[in-house]
Amino acid sequence: MDLSLKHLATTLMLASLTAFTCQAQANITPQQSAAILKTFGNTQVKDFRQFLTGLAKSDLGKADNLGASITAFLANKPLSADQQNEIHRLLGLYARVKYGAAASETLRELVAIPTFRVEGVAQHENPEFIKIADKIKGLAQAFDLKFRNVDNRVYEISLDGSSDEVVGIHAHADVVPVTPENWVLQDGTRLDPFKVTLVGDRMYGRGTEDDKNGIVVALYAMKIIKEEKLPLARDFKLLVDTTEETTGDAIPYYFEHNPIPTYNLALDGGYPVVIAEKGYGTVMASFPLRKAEGNGAQITGLTGGLATNQIPSTSVATFVTDTPAELAASLQQAGADYAKANGGNFGVSAKVAGKDVQLTVTGVSAHSSEPESGVNPVARMLALINSLDGKVALKHNAITDAARYAADNWGLDYLGGKLGIGFADDFMGPLTTSLTYVGMDDKAFKLAVNLRVPVGKSPEVLKKEIDDKLAAWSKQSGINLALDTSIAEPMYRNPEGEWVKALLAVASENLGLEHKFGTSAGATSVHELPNGVQFGLAMPDVKYTGHNDNEFKTVEQFMLDLQIVTEMMGRIGQMPKL
Repeated sequence: MDLSLKHLATTLMLASLTAFTCQAQANITPQQSAAILKTFGNTQVKDFRQFLTGLAKSDLGKADNLGASITAFLANKPLSADQQNEIHRLLGLYARVKYGAAASETLRELVAIPTFRVEGVAQHENPEFIKIADKIKGLAQAFDLKFRNVDNRVYEISLDGSSDEVVGIHAHADVVPVTPENWVLQDGTRLDPFKVTLVGDRMYGRGTEDDKNGIVVALYAMKIIKEEKLPLARDFKLLVDTTEETTGDAIPYYFEHNPIPTYNLALDGGYPVVIAEKGYGTVMASFPLRKAEGNGAQITGLTGGLATNQIPSTSVATFVTDTPAELAASLQQAGADYAKANGGNFGVSAKVAGKDVQLTVTGVSAHSSEPESGVNPVARMLALINSLDGKVALKHNAITDAARYAADNWGLDYLGGKLGIGFADDFMGPLTTSLTYVGMDDKAFKLAVNLRVPVGKSPEVLKKEIDDKLAAWSKQSGINLALDTSIAEPMYRNPEGEWVKALLAVASENLGLEHKFGTSAGATSVHELPNGVQFGLAMPDVKYTGHNDNEFKTVEQFMLDLQIVTEMMGRIGQMPKL
């Protein structure tokens, strides 16, 4: 390190040790940020100091608040609290100018690796996870960051500071499965889920929203801090999870062998700062396969979500019949009547497929934590099948048993009202229920309901209530089923501490959001960790596309994420006390 850099490091560290006695602001408006980006949009910059030097010479840099901050920084003079935060705000803008294109290309490379769960293959033995581990390792080493592959469960990237405190940044490399035929835009354009396709401002691809974008922006933020030799009062560890979407056992495995970071934040939720997460629950019902009884067509297959946390865009039922054309016509009419009577916001079609008939219900895919943002075709398909009795002759089997179970106990309501288990918390919102996963093996037809549970009723009480009600229904209906119900505790953090206040300031100031903490129905890897919160990367009140067919991230939001995470790491890294 040369003398000027040593002086700079000392200046920044001294400033950080005195600047945060009270909450300061970065007095740079979103309008100023936009103007700075426009000015430097097509400019090549060597490093942060050159970026600031160029800005200082512009009309923007001559503004009272910016000019003083830049001048003091470039002269290696002590900075006030506001000036320190303004420099970090400019560091985030610099990240976009310098590395926006490179980060976008890295996102493309990670999305191209199909890291979803393969049945019968342990995640840590899946070749695709070994491939993405090698890719992330190469990036970390190129960025002069430390890398450890912890038994191919968690990939750890470290940026060292000057104390024993550690801030854990959590993201995940695994994604939910895809149904490729559902990845079609309204104009008929077919998408490859594992190739980033740019349409307008949207980058389509599995993992662009959930959660390979988080890996990328954190890596580039760490790279910038490292190459600019900015001093850190604590360590950062980017922990890339491999089982967040499935078993969730990778992070616990990591902490069996490694210390838990002092502070934890997940780049896998919502802005500005989420301090509460609903508990994740699943009611898995298994209906023993049985010989079909009665007369008429037989349903031999049914599709739904490929994971319990995924509401798909379509559900398809396959019927076997001696009169396919006649059955297709009857199903088409019954489906049209059903759709009209139940809101008309979903489609139903029936067509002959060889000797079979396929009935398709088309809704709107969604993350199961936000059932209100979609139109669940699984729930509608099962209710439609149950309503066919007396209209279309059907043989009864495990699938019709499941359809009756779904219609009687869950229906189209996603608030638990049909079963009578609904409740809500003023801050966290209501319990939600979503019919999602559908599966069948040689023994049973399986149907999952995904729950998101606020505070207000313990998991034990809710589980007993659900199991008792469904057991009573089974006895009354004569339909045999096996239940496996699991419900986790909700998370709530008391939002104290300078670090949480700083997170809130960074996100709300950059995004023009109200300065208040949020809650989420999604559960992340920080759910059970101390001092764990969500810090982006999704906007509140905007539909989340993770887990959806046609998942996408807009270019502008991705660039904002890069900007915000870089500013956040610089600011949190230099605060004397969190």
